[in-house]
Formats: sequence, C-alpha cells, structure tokens
Amino acid sequence: MIRLSYILATDTYTTIRPVVDRLRRQTVRQEIELVLIAPQRSLVEAALAHQDEFGGILIVEHPVDDLAEARALGIRGAAGAAVFVGETHSYPHPEMVERLLAAMEQGYQCAAPGMGNANPGSARSWAGFLSDYGLWWSTLPGGEIQRFMLYNAAFSRDALLALGERLAPALSHGDELPLRMAAAGHRIRFVPEARLDHVNVAVPRHWTYERYAAGRLIAFHRSRQWSMARRWFYALCSPAIPFVLMWRVLPGIAAAARGTPLPAGTLPLIAGGFLVKGAGELTGYLAGQVDEAERVMQEYEVHKLAYAGRGKS
Repeated sequence: MIRLSYILATDTYTTIRPVVDRLRRQTVRQEIELVLIAPQRSLVEAALAHQDEFGGILIVEHPVDDLAEARALGIRGAAGAAVFVGETHSYPHPEMVERLLAAMEQGYQCAAPGMGNANPGSARSWAGFLSDYGLWWSTLPGGEIQRFMLYNAAFSRDALLALGERLAPALSHGDELPLRMAAAGHRIRFVPEARLDHVNVAVPRHWTYERYAAGRLIAFHRSRQWSMARRWFYALCSPAIPFVLMWRVLPGIAAAARGTPLPAGTLPLIAGGFLVKGAGELTGYLAGQVDEAERVMQEYEVHKLAYAGRGKS
C-alpha cells in the first residue's frame, strides 16, 4: 500500500540519483511512491531499475521550466494520501518517512523534518542553512508549530488538492500556502528525529545573489494582487525585514551554536544575508518583472551541488 508519494522534479536521473539512493534506504520504502517529473520520460527511466524496491514509480513529463507547476502536476498524479515535496539536493535519513507518517497519523496535515547541513565546510553554507532552515534545525524540540517549509515537508494530499487552481502558485515563492493552510485550520508538526540534510549554496557570488533573488521573488509573488499603495507601504517598512528575519531564526542559531562549532564569520554572514534579502524584498515590491531572478533560482534549485563549494557530504 502506498502511504506517501515523494515528489521530485528534475532534469535528468543523474541529478537525483543521490536522493533516490537514500530513498532506497527508507525503512518504509515499500510504502513510498516515487513521483519523478522530468522533461522527457527517457531522462529518468533509469530509476525504474529500482521499481521493485518501492511501492511504485510514476514518471510525469513536464518541461520543468517552472518548478512549482511541475511539482503541482506531480502531486495531482500521485497515489499517496501524503506527499513529500522533495528537492534534488535534500537527503533523507533512513527513518525520515516513517517518522513523518507517524506524526501525520496523529491528526496533522503537515509534518516538517529536522534539518541538517549537508555541506558544513564553510561559514557561507552555515549562514545560508541557518537563515533558511534555522527554525527547523534538528536539535530543536519537536511539537506543533505555525511555520513550515514549502518544500522538504510532508503534506496531506487532500489539503493541497483543495487549493484547486491555486496549487502551483501556492508552491511558488511567497506565503500563500501557509496562509491558506492556516485559514483552513490545518495543523503542522515539527518532527526533529525525522532527519533531512540539505545542501546549501556556498560559492560567494552565487550565495549573495541567491539571498537577493529569494527576497525579490518572495515580495513579488506575495504582492502580485496588491494595490500600489500597499506595495509602497511594505517597501517603506522593508528596512525592518532583516531584524524580523534574524529574530525568527535566533532559536536555531542558538541551538547550532550550543551543539556545533560554527565557522568563524557565520553570524556576520547571516546578518549580511538578511540585509541583502531585505534589499531584494524592497525591489520585489516595486520593480515588477522578476524573470532573471526566476531563471537563476531555478538553476540553483535543480543544480545546487554545482554551487555548494567544498564540504559536500
């Protein structure tokens, strides 16, 4: 019986082979459906060699020129009551799926794993990791939470399908999915013992641009339906963004500092990254087109290992 569908959008099988290898080690792999979205079936057919190890493998053809649309298509075709929106550079530990499913059976519509750093060899990697995933650092206590990751989390498939035509936009940058799930009364559980290791951009030039582009895309997608007056209001408030973001991740930073010797310069880089992200949000509220930011972020998301620098595990 398929209990969870693991959604992976990619360009080729080579890109996701390390993820598939880790999924093959899952304690409940026979209850997992692997849903691969790729431009052509032939590009990922090599995964079918492992078909007997999983509950099933579904291949969906899509240009994968928009990750949100590709993932939404995979979710719609999935067979599991739960779906996990995976990434090409996030590696699950063997009991991750089993522990997430156990949490969801307690009445939760979303279960977030405990995050770890898969390329811990530099301050930039740690700064990016703690900035993006500090709220879900694996050493923090578990329990019911309000914030969750758009990707690298398990969701009730019915809860996502209830979004209808808004599913793809909700899976894009912005905060539509958290807002809609909160409005529907859905509950989220943080499961730190369900471990997932994430690769982070660490090459200096790309690290800086990723911070900026993320801020710009979040602001753009968040404000697409807003009036110009509201956009200007948020733009004027944008100098406060770095402080708000820093406050949110302080628990994760503190937990990391207690258990892990962070490389020198990590904390200044976190602060600097939030300043860059705030500048991106300011631009996103006012500047309109984000085609270049979308293109580059798509490249980072699919091929992050190419920008991870040293220290990849």
